[in-house]
Amino acid sequence: MFIDEVVITVKAGNGGDGSAAFRREKSVQFGGPDGGDGGNGGSVFFYADPNVNTLVDFKYKKIFKAQHGENGQKKQMFGKSGEDLIIKVPVGTQVRDLQTGKLLLDMHEKKETRMLLKGGRGGWGNVHFKTSTRKAPKIAEKGREGAELQVKLELKLLADVALVGYPSVGKSSFINRVSAANSKVGSYHFTTLEPKLGVVRLEEGKSFVIADIPGLIEGAHEGVGLGDKFLRHIERCKMIYHLVDVSEMEGRDAIADFEKINEELSKFSEKLAKKPQIVLANKMDLLWDMEKYEKFKSYVEEKGYEVYPVSVLLNEGLKEILYKTFDRIQKVEREPLEEETDIREVLQELNIQKDDFEITQDEEGVYHIEGRIVDGVLAKYVIGMDDESIVNFLHLMRSLGMEEAMQEAGIEDGDTVKIANVEFEYVE
Repeated sequence: MFIDEVVITVKAGNGGDGSAAFRREKSVQFGGPDGGDGGNGGSVFFYADPNVNTLVDFKYKKIFKAQHGENGQKKQMFGKSGEDLIIKVPVGTQVRDLQTGKLLLDMHEKKETRMLLKGGRGGWGNVHFKTSTRKAPKIAEKGREGAELQVKLELKLLADVALVGYPSVGKSSFINRVSAANSKVGSYHFTTLEPKLGVVRLEEGKSFVIADIPGLIEGAHEGVGLGDKFLRHIERCKMIYHLVDVSEMEGRDAIADFEKINEELSKFSEKLAKKPQIVLANKMDLLWDMEKYEKFKSYVEEKGYEVYPVSVLLNEGLKEILYKTFDRIQKVEREPLEEETDIREVLQELNIQKDDFEITQDEEGVYHIEGRIVDGVLAKYVIGMDDESIVNFLHLMRSLGMEEAMQEAGIEDGDTVKIANVEFEYVE
């Protein structure tokens, strides 16, 4: 089964929490803070595996998570970092953000490894919070949460030449003849169900890759038949072989077929229509009236295309074309790669920011302080319910400008203020 488009969810590992432990030994009079840092969460990588040809494995598994970091321990022991996750994809796979459609990774090089999501950093233990005035801090840092993202994987085959044409014009026979692709051959009037890649080997050091692109029937760009499902595979090819049945023995019209296929290419993308194209007039061995071929040849050449008479069945006229193709593709540059978007921009867009903080008063006269800064502090620090932890928490909030905001909101001595689950009486 050939699968070339799939949606998956990827998540980097969370960082482990720092420890708020203390050293307690008889021989050590002033033990002090002793909590170790949490381990970093595992990151998410993609690997372009030349041995993988389809995205079919992602049809059955949709969620991929890297390992979380472990929490820090007493005796300043660091938590173990989470194991990275490496996702293997075929060469030519593009990774896009599902929500925005932006390109994040383009895995076009064999065996390249690229990081998509970095694991969350491990939180600091309480040893980092010791100061000259705070000898025994009971506060530690939580591990950062690993980012989570829905992405769309799109496979674009990396071939030098795309083979297009109507069904039953001989495309499968052609690619079997010039390579070792082993496509199924039959006189059916539908289309090959999946793209086929073949390597054309001319001689030592001279070879190129050709792809049989299915799905090209009238209306393909709008989804008719297999639709535009496979048209994108042509985008990265350097040139196009357009195979046409000029024998017209099965009721086809060579000129009409030629025009309809080119129309589908141009409707899908102007870039496809402008790619170098060689027209192969196939089934010359079945053609009794040479005037048909001459009429077709004149028409196509007037459009600016080269035409070559061939018989795939008898292997006539193919060798010369293959050598010319090899020479030509050396001079044609592949389409420039689409610019990738920095993953940090996408994650920032997905993170719906609230106001820094908001102060409201309920019916009982209690002031509530909520917002992004409050959530950020609560997410970042391990805060106990003992007096010292609460004092540390309030010091943190004061350093972020909370006290000035409370005064501006009209909070006075004796008013009750609640931040998250911490409730206290305000004193100027």
